[in-house]
Amino acid sequence: MIDQIRSLLEQHPMIPLNFGALADDANLYDAGLTSFASVQMMLALEEEFDIEFPETMLTRRTFSSLANIADAVSQLARKAA
Repeated sequence: MIDQIRSLLEQHPMIPLNFGALADDANLYDAGLTSFASVQMMLALEEEFDIEFPETMLTRRTFSSLANIADAVSQLARKAA
């Protein structure tokens, strides 16, 4: 799941991070993720995985690392199935 998310985000032109060089638990905000880019990331994830992030998951922590993102996407995908 993390590799799929990493690949998706590496292809997104509005998210200016080198996801290939980041560890799964690296803090994306420390690496330069902006609030605008985090919204772009959320939209790309919702489209790719056919999910919708509920308001309770729209936190800095949810999008702070690839591992946290993968966990959130997995939870939402299980609920949708």
